[in-house]
Amino acid sequence: MERVKAEAVIEAILFTMGESVEGNRLADVIEEDLKTTKEIIKELSDKYENENRGIAIIELDGAYQMCTKGEMYEYLIKIAKAPRKYVLTETVLETLSIIAYKQPITRLEIEKIRGVSCDHAVNKLIELDLIKELGRLDAPGRPLLFGTTEQFLRSFGVKSLEDLPELNSEQLEDFKEQAEEEIQLKLDI
Repeated sequence: MERVKAEAVIEAILFTMGESVEGNRLADVIEEDLKTTKEIIKELSDKYENENRGIAIIELDGAYQMCTKGEMYEYLIKIAKAPRKYVLTETVLETLSIIAYKQPITRLEIEKIRGVSCDHAVNKLIELDLIKELGRLDAPGRPLLFGTTEQFLRSFGVKSLEDLPELNSEQLEDFKEQAEEEIQLKLDI
């Protein structure tokens, strides 16, 4: 393997693994002996140092790991402490609303209300820790039941589900009309 490619392969492996990788394993992958592999790693490490990069390669008992340079930690702390900003799409918000007001609820019940598949929205809400699995419904197939989390309450500034705003009959009719329009649009396509 040519030197530049071997360097790129080692860099990709160390970056992706996120933990130390033994030198002999790296040598096997790039099909070089251990001495040559160590030289390539040293050259790569020197490049990072000479170019004032934010990363370095360290050696740990014959293994190598890519890591952040110590002087970069203060910047990492700033970004790690910065609150994450999530953008909830209309679909995800609709799904969350249904779960919040109808919990515990199954995926199938959500899909009946929305009229479309909700797999992506449910998975996104679980990933954001806004909903969780509450158990299984005692019915054929034992479908999962979903409900909101404490993170949901914190995110929306409510102390309990009882504090959620009540929907009046006019809002319910609007929602019903919007849902029927969406279903009709999908049928027309």
